[in-house]
Amino acid sequence: MQLDQLLQQSENELIEFKEAKNQFDDDKLGKYCSALANEANLHKKTYAFLILGVSNDKSIVGTQYCSGKNSFNEIKKKLADSLSERFTIQEIQEEYVDKKRVLIFKIPAAPKGIPIAWKGHYYAREGESLSPLGLEKIERVRLQNQLHDWSSEIVSNADLDDLDPQAILVARKNFIVKNPKFSKEIESWDDITFLNKAKLTIKGKITRASILLLGKEEAESLINPASATITWILKNEQGSEMDYEHFSCPLLLNVDKVFDKVRNLKYRYIKNGNLFPEEVEQYDPYIIREALHNAIAHQDYELGGKITLVEFQNSKLYFTNSGRFIPQSIETVLSENAPENRYRNRFLANAMVNLNMIDTIGSGIRKMFTIQKERFFPLPEYQLSDQKVQVCIVGKVLDIAYAQKLASSPDLSLEDIVLLDKVQKKLPISDQAAKHLKSKKLIEGRRPNYYISASIAQTSDEEVTYIHQKGLNDKYYQKLIIEYLTQFKTAERKDFDRLLLDKLPSILDEKQKYHKVKNLLQSLKNKGVINSENRIWKLSS
Repeated sequence: MQLDQLLQQSENELIEFKEAKNQFDDDKLGKYCSALANEANLHKKTYAFLILGVSNDKSIVGTQYCSGKNSFNEIKKKLADSLSERFTIQEIQEEYVDKKRVLIFKIPAAPKGIPIAWKGHYYAREGESLSPLGLEKIERVRLQNQLHDWSSEIVSNADLDDLDPQAILVARKNFIVKNPKFSKEIESWDDITFLNKAKLTIKGKITRASILLLGKEEAESLINPASATITWILKNEQGSEMDYEHFSCPLLLNVDKVFDKVRNLKYRYIKNGNLFPEEVEQYDPYIIREALHNAIAHQDYELGGKITLVEFQNSKLYFTNSGRFIPQSIETVLSENAPENRYRNRFLANAMVNLNMIDTIGSGIRKMFTIQKERFFPLPEYQLSDQKVQVCIVGKVLDIAYAQKLASSPDLSLEDIVLLDKVQKKLPISDQAAKHLKSKKLIEGRRPNYYISASIAQTSDEEVTYIHQKGLNDKYYQKLIIEYLTQFKTAERKDFDRLLLDKLPSILDEKQKYHKVKNLLQSLKNKGVINSENRIWKLSS
């Protein structure tokens, strides 16, 4: 929602205006986040808004709050540290009206069934005022998850004829693999008995979960407006669509067809000091299936979206499903390494467990990370939003020398490797994470230009990469400038750019390299070594 739209509305339980000309108390901000998130949930809205730099009468006064470098990320982290579920602001928008700065904090609704607390206390709104979240409201939120599981609902106009016989046959085989104790007994079960035992039906009645996994293709209409569709799309490196195909029920069978569409080419690389290259598939089959099965199990079918698998020709796969990531963050999953105690589609998840499609012990995602780590490939990269979960899998090595050394360091935890993976990908890390990695001498550099340190980069190829990133000392560059002027007598700024830019650290962007050359020239000028007249540089006499 844009600022002009917000200004047209009166202050209420979902919109709060504050002047905050210079500062805004962090504790008060946390309370408002708790209150607005809870109210958005109760009012069945996706977001609520806190606007700073606007007075109660809607006059734009401007705000200096959160104006420092990287301030937005820092305040998001502060909030996540003290809000329950590591909840935080979805987005901070910065707008200017007559040169006056306004901040719009876009706060997502609290998750279904989970009220949000600030430092252990729940907050709400009473009109325009901040107040404790009453017991009645807390219970209204908490009951949301207890009352509804979309996947367990009976499809009243469906019967056994709407299920695919081949899918039922495969389901029986998978059930025996998961439950070998029933291998003899299952032969005497008719289809209804089997489906009840596998928890796909309820007392012989067809559920939405059984339509998704075992339904005939035409049975998808029985769960409308929900979709059972998985779409595979092939794109080139520029993002142009090259091919696509849609797959529907029965997902138990059609996941294999989606899997077969992926061009899982052979990838060759040398690792662990071997003289001969190792040949592997670009994508480990477990990872593709796990990502697809997770998308099916955790999709929010009530949003009406479909699952997509986008394959890029530059060795990347993007899996996307609708709905919030229930554990809130991937770091939570990796650090706890335990089963999630909440499921969006518990009935569907249990059925998929019985058909040997997923497990519920919390190990699937961690295993995906471990497989990529052992192959020296980049770790899975998750993008989480209020309405969507996306995971990117890369099927190639980004830096084999770095990866070899990383994988051979037995003292590195998966959590450390996750952080180092972000550094290699030039993704931002928190100040606390940077301090932790520096304490282990794993990275060097200043925010945001961190790079892997020499203590890891010890092979010949890595040393070259390290020098490229760290750069040489200033005396070396200044010596080149002096030698150039000694030989050619005079030079313009563009001559020094041609001389030096490709020799400066690769960690610097073009703007930073430009300023580096400027500083080198200025330093020599201040020492009286060189001087400039009409933008022409020469050695001082």
